[in-house]
Amino acid sequence: MQKTNQFLKIGNKEFKSRLLVGTGKYSSLEIMQKSLVNTKCEIVTVAVRRIQGLKNGHKGLMESIDWKSIWMLPNTAGCSNAEEAIRVARLGRELAKLAGQDNNNFVKLEVIPDKKYLLPDPIGTLKAAEQLVKEGFTVLPYINSDPLIAKQLEEIGCATVMPLGSPIGSAQGIRNAANIAMIIEESRIPIIIDAGIGVPSEAAQALEMGADGVLINSAIALAANPVLMAQAFSKATEAGREAYLSGRLQENIMANPSSPVDGVISNN
Repeated sequence: MQKTNQFLKIGNKEFKSRLLVGTGKYSSLEIMQKSLVNTKCEIVTVAVRRIQGLKNGHKGLMESIDWKSIWMLPNTAGCSNAEEAIRVARLGRELAKLAGQDNNNFVKLEVIPDKKYLLPDPIGTLKAAEQLVKEGFTVLPYINSDPLIAKQLEEIGCATVMPLGSPIGSAQGIRNAANIAMIIEESRIPIIIDAGIGVPSEAAQALEMGADGVLINSAIALAANPVLMAQAFSKATEAGREAYLSGRLQENIMANPSSPVDGVISNN
């Protein structure tokens, strides 16, 4: 069933932009600020543990973003088990309050014990998600592109699921399109593709498939020109959504002439 809703609705909030953006890895806060403007995004992720420790260029981050116009999505990056993730999610809610978003219960849930490939732990994610939903969080879990896990998370009350296109920061694009298509087809909640997207055409591909949004960080922050790349991703996301709503031409193994053949003058 085609999802024709005008806005991206997550929990009880609606957003015009379907491009979510991360705040890490930029060479400077100024470049980050300019890039965020060019993405036209309304949601940005903030790594709670890095903010706490002022690590990896995060010092001054909170003061660099206009939290009146951009919705904070605290994430539990760096957590290796459910207990850690639950604790950090609670800290993230307090961080959002400090930014003036008293009603912000959003959390991007990451439970990643694997330090080499950075693949999410499905069991730990389910455990943490279940508890956070009980505590009133709007949970956006990062998962492998597993349709069964996606459905289980939906059934326990997650607001969306965020399957990876390919490993975090790999820029390999969408390597598991068949599984993601199944997740999209079976879901009644928004599907946001997170991780692995390297160029704007891959973001467009995700939206063309019927994904409700994409989350981009490294592909913008580590581009040679992040500010220009941010603009490109904004355009690609909009184009992908419009293409999805338009209904693509179906593939065919046979050629089909683009010019009508009826009434063509005979050579005889």
